[in-house]
Amino acid sequence: MKKLLLTALFFALPAAADDTRQPVKLTPQAQDVLRQEMLDNLIAINEVLALVAANKVKEAGEVAEARLGRSAMGKNARLPFEARPGPQMPAAMHELGRNGHLAASEFAAAAASGDRERALALLPNLTGNCVACHASYRTR
Repeated sequence: MKKLLLTALFFALPAAADDTRQPVKLTPQAQDVLRQEMLDNLIAINEVLALVAANKVKEAGEVAEARLGRSAMGKNARLPFEARPGPQMPAAMHELGRNGHLAASEFAAAAASGDRERALALLPNLTGNCVACHASYRTR
């Protein structure tokens, strides 16, 4: 099995080298802010998943709204323009980010209502826009 995995990895390497994602030019400051924001989002998603797994759905919704949802939008507006990633992104990339915030708020509303089944059904939407953006764009 290990040999099969290594063989598959070997054949995948040339494809990985041909990164077809759209390069996005950001100032170094905006790139730093975006990287930190993506790390913070990943940590928040992990916390949401851990809370859902512990059957603490309402708490998961609170975290999702506060750190990923509409409540988290615009937090970079106080930064100097050169440090703000949003205005420097292509419009479609920025739209994916906004849609991610909206999806987190939709999940949070379902979780807050106590509708565990609906919250679970919406859980994949928390990462769907993240996956689409990371699959389409790169900053390096």
